[in-house]
Amino acid sequence: MNNNLHVITGNKGFVGINLISYLNQSGKNTIGVSRTPILDELSYEALNLEKLNQSKSCIHLAGKAHDLKKTSEDAAYFEVNTELTKKLFDQFLKSDCEVFIYMSSVKAAADVVEGVLTEEVTPNPVSVYGKSKLAAENYILSKVIPSTKRVYILRPCMIHGPKNKGNLNLLYRFISKGIPYPFGKYENKRSYVSVENLCFIINELIDNSKIESGVYNIADDESVSTKELVTIIGETINKPSKIVNIPKFLVNLFAEIGDFLPLPINSERVQKLVESYEVSNHKIKKAIQKDLPLSAKKGIEKTISSF
Repeated sequence: MNNNLHVITGNKGFVGINLISYLNQSGKNTIGVSRTPILDELSYEALNLEKLNQSKSCIHLAGKAHDLKKTSEDAAYFEVNTELTKKLFDQFLKSDCEVFIYMSSVKAAADVVEGVLTEEVTPNPVSVYGKSKLAAENYILSKVIPSTKRVYILRPCMIHGPKNKGNLNLLYRFISKGIPYPFGKYENKRSYVSVENLCFIINELIDNSKIESGVYNIADDESVSTKELVTIIGETINKPSKIVNIPKFLVNLFAEIGDFLPLPINSERVQKLVESYEVSNHKIKKAIQKDLPLSAKKGIEKTISSF
């Protein structure tokens, strides 16, 4: 086994690109695994026991993302998110590779959160995406892990970072165009995680053999209200944000109309902007026993500054 080689699936995705850069800067060697390999990358067919035997960790980022347009077949989620994970994990168990990190999602636990989401909640995903992620988690958790190996299931909340707006896109467009944020009547709190904090945590999990295998929520330390988020974006791009308090019944009316007509808002977009979704990172912070590099505010500022 090469203690400095790390296999990363989904290496061409947003998290994969950032993680490879982060690990390389930390002095680690990485090898990407892709469905369309180029240069020194591997295909999934070429990722065999021999390659895993040469690696310290296998970080499984590849997956089928949540389809907001709802055009994907249900089977496609389970084929990618569940079955591929099972195959890779079976290979890992047979190999000399020491660490397996599976990138799941908070959506494997809950689509709607009452209070603050912890790892102790009984998972009850509603979406097919969440169900396919949970099925992979359950398969991993059903196996006996040898004492020489460590296995981590990570459930990140919404990941953002430079060049990737994610769900910040709609708000950014509003504010950059000088359009007032119309949902001032709503009070909420949401958790985010900057890709830099996520990469920092993964690096710690690779290096620290004292961190126990298990399921870990991944989030920044602080949750942020959407109104706070609007203010941060406005300050970052030097465009003072405007928050107006449209009555909720009018917001709901426009959202329902937007479900049928091409308006900037619809019921799903409004829900994503105004609902609360707080995620506790207490378990992973206690395990790592280090501060995260970025506060939630600094992470958001870094992301917005890159656009």
